[in-house]
Amino acid sequence: MTDRPVTEAAQLEKLRTLIKLLQRGNCFYQPRIEKAGIGPELESLEVFARDMAFTTKMDLVWDHEEFPPYGSNLTFSIDQYSRFCQSSGTTRGPLPSLDTAESWSAMLDCWDQVYDAAKVGKDKVVFFAFSFGPFLGFWTAFESATRRGNLAIPGGGLSSKARLQAMAAQDANVLCCTPTYALRLGEVYAAHDGDEVAAYRLKKIIVAGEPGGSLPEVRDRISELWRGAEVFDHHGMTEVGPVTYEHPDKPLSLCVIEDSYFVEVIDRETHREVGPGEKGELVITTLTRTACPLLRYRTGDLVEKTFFQPEGVDEPVFCLEGGVLGRVDDMAVIRGVNVYPTAVEKIIRGFPEVLEFQVIQTTRQSMAELEVTIEADPAAPPNLADRVAGELADAFTLRIPVRLVEPDSLPRFEFKSKRWIKQ
Repeated sequence: MTDRPVTEAAQLEKLRTLIKLLQRGNCFYQPRIEKAGIGPELESLEVFARDMAFTTKMDLVWDHEEFPPYGSNLTFSIDQYSRFCQSSGTTRGPLPSLDTAESWSAMLDCWDQVYDAAKVGKDKVVFFAFSFGPFLGFWTAFESATRRGNLAIPGGGLSSKARLQAMAAQDANVLCCTPTYALRLGEVYAAHDGDEVAAYRLKKIIVAGEPGGSLPEVRDRISELWRGAEVFDHHGMTEVGPVTYEHPDKPLSLCVIEDSYFVEVIDRETHREVGPGEKGELVITTLTRTACPLLRYRTGDLVEKTFFQPEGVDEPVFCLEGGVLGRVDDMAVIRGVNVYPTAVEKIIRGFPEVLEFQVIQTTRQSMAELEVTIEADPAAPPNLADRVAGELADAFTLRIPVRLVEPDSLPRFEFKSKRWIKQ
């Protein structure tokens, strides 16, 4: 059950088991654990958060460079690993992640909670509008669905129209994709309304892969394009796996799967845990993905810490209010004002007449500037650009020019969007 309470004692016991495993043979974490002075008799989660050093993405990059091709963060011998995925990586290239059958199964268990929360029964047909490349992405979602007994339809390698046709032919009633592609596919669906690709009614859409699924403006637009389909957000990372789900009684927020992850939200400057209602950087420790674990991994995700107590449950659930708000390193400082990409998208998506947009960030005389370009519905009022500019000015107390461009002149995306361009 998604609502089962997870006590700190249960998390601590899993963490102790993990530490014992790592001490036996994980060359990456053995010296780190020794330096922290912790062991299988770890006193508390608080002691772990106090004494264990953070793991950063650059730590993983350097480790992969020193111990190619898979790095030294392997808990078992290489012959026990059967799963390969890789993150989108850094300027030095993508980072591989290996899993044993047991660790992979633990991530499928996490997706069970996502499906349970979205009330996706085993009788549902689930379509995956996903490339099925090397990213972890919806691979675990797909295999969790098949393990549950759902008919799972892979949509890799198909055009948008071909995907719609396949969804119609197989009577799919659940769609899994990124928020960006849910919008794009919804636009194609609307353009073909009345022919064979629109001969069905999708009931649920589970989105992941980028911020947006917990923005009400984005969610409302997706639901409108798909004739009232319910939208559920989720987030995870190739490095750690599926981390959160959206509880039906806590919309527009993400609940942490606490029996698989110990999470912290820290102030980036002091490195101390923030209080409820405060924003900070999400830090994750894997508890059940033991084959390539991460201890106190700094994700770079900006979140707001909160708690939610479902009805009939004794323990509150750790939640991220509003989902993932953005990346801490994506913030732009424009004339002294902190501007996050998700905050800009929230405002622009409040105008349903805007079909697509792009934000250009430039530097002039050592100062950052922003300009927004938008594509509009043909029926949009002529003053749409001025209205969008006005809302941006009210929100940020900044003058951000908004320019209208020709239809279909801005790029469309089938995976993660790249709407914020730095020049």
